[in-house]
Amino acid sequence: MNVNEIVKLLAALIILFGSIISVVSAIGMIRFYDVYSRAHAATKTTTLAVLITLTGAFLYLWLGEGFISIRLLLGIAFVFITAPVSGHLVLRAAYRSQTKLAEQTTEDELWPVLFGKDTETNKNS
Repeated sequence: MNVNEIVKLLAALIILFGSIISVVSAIGMIRFYDVYSRAHAATKTTTLAVLITLTGAFLYLWLGEGFISIRLLLGIAFVFITAPVSGHLVLRAAYRSQTKLAEQTTEDELWPVLFGKDTETNKNS
């Protein structure tokens, strides 16, 4: 086994690891209770899974084939910047439209800040 084959195997293992994290993310989206927890699973772990998978593909092309892919680098940067921001905006819109929290939620510290401290009718609890 030469160095080129070892690099390709390592890159394939990194891509496999990213795929496993993606499966864990999908399980989290199914198992969690409310939109906020599901979006957490969707944005955090999926972003990590995509970044690891694209990094593995970049390493495979760079070290295994001798080709530097600018498209993969731009894809990594684009996902790293846009996925957390879009998840935050979706959750912000869900909260402002007063989407119900899960029954397990014990405290909502953002409600008095956004809707006033004198508001007694908290639709989220």
